[in-house]
Amino acid sequence: MYLENMKSTKSLNSIKKDFPILNRQINGHPLVYLDSAATSQKPQAIIDTLVDYYKNHNANVHRGIHTLGDESTKMYDIARQTIAEFIGASDKKELIFVRNTTEAINLVAYSWGRENIKSGDEILVSEMEHHSNLVPWQMLAKEKGAVVKFINVTPEGKLDMEDLKRKLNPKTKIVSVVHVSNFLGTINPVKEIAKIIKEFQIATSKTPRNDEKRPLIFIDGAQAVPHMPVNVKELGCDFYAFSGHKMYGPMGIGCLWGKKELLEEIPPFLTGGGMINTVSKDKTTFTDLPDKFEAGTPNVAGAVGLAAAVKYLQRVGMKTVREHELELTKYALEKFKVQSSKFKINIYGPMNAEERGGLIAFTLRLRSGQAGKEVHGHDVAQVLDSQGIAVRSGHHCVMPMHDKLGLAATTRVSFGIYNTKEDVNKLVEALKKI
Repeated sequence: MYLENMKSTKSLNSIKKDFPILNRQINGHPLVYLDSAATSQKPQAIIDTLVDYYKNHNANVHRGIHTLGDESTKMYDIARQTIAEFIGASDKKELIFVRNTTEAINLVAYSWGRENIKSGDEILVSEMEHHSNLVPWQMLAKEKGAVVKFINVTPEGKLDMEDLKRKLNPKTKIVSVVHVSNFLGTINPVKEIAKIIKEFQIATSKTPRNDEKRPLIFIDGAQAVPHMPVNVKELGCDFYAFSGHKMYGPMGIGCLWGKKELLEEIPPFLTGGGMINTVSKDKTTFTDLPDKFEAGTPNVAGAVGLAAAVKYLQRVGMKTVREHELELTKYALEKFKVQSSKFKINIYGPMNAEERGGLIAFTLRLRSGQAGKEVHGHDVAQVLDSQGIAVRSGHHCVMPMHDKLGLAATTRVSFGIYNTKEDVNKLVEALKKI
């Protein structure tokens, strides 16, 4: 494996050199990539790992009694173990490979939801959720006659914890919230949410009418796992999901972590080959975890590539990653506060960098010419692209929150381990050209 030749630690001072795409010129300018919340770029070590797999080890897993099949199966199994340990899972069988966070949420909504949600039940999400953590629950609620309720977000862009407490009731069956918002940047207090739900369970268990299980907790960790230390056991959640492509790994691979007892009791999501125990004309029995949820040929190369990305991040150190992105976020917020004579920037989400991940969404309003006119996010992104700077514009799949704030679109910059203060300086200078 190519990663075995890497040093035990990585220096952030030279890390940009690991990413070949950052050598590109865009419209005559060196690429400044500020769209890591959408997808991260890939270091050469991960690219080499994928090439090595397809070049030397490619075979289907579990099925072939030959050398390549054995190698591929072993690599797939080691990848699961590596990633499970990375997020603090107790057992690698609790880690299910999926395509992405979206599929992980759909898996739980379909398999757990259709077994446990009934008419009149309530599903609690927040106003800041990505559509991936809203639409599956809406579809489930519509099918079952349940209700989706929303935890309010404060004007500062934080989850209203008192509103969570008010809305928790015996009808609440699951609370599904984002760990780090992909729009507001807010880091939600997941551990506190789990504690509140546990306290709610203890309080309501004293009443004779409560014969139900406590509400489950699902966490969308797509914007957290790549950027900060995450330990699912310490968080106290029941399900946790994340995507490989946002954490320097390949596209088309992601993970669902769930408590073993929950995963064992719910039916499979997809059915077919690879997830069966016995099949007859009359009956099918399913195999054990994790294969039960991984029907068909899995994305073995993706799993191996994601494990390589995990090892890469471990060599950097997740605390170092968080500190680096926190420093960049503080620097960018300070730069944005210095009001230009040409424009004013409105920032959304907490203004304290400690309370947010490494991303900032904003709108830009002109001061001169057509005074007071807001520039559409797509126009901002287009001008920045002309200067070689890649950002994201639109509603970022968080339309309900944009509607609440009266926004059609925003521009979002998001940082990765390869970004520097010089990237922020180039961004600010490019904004002046608008």
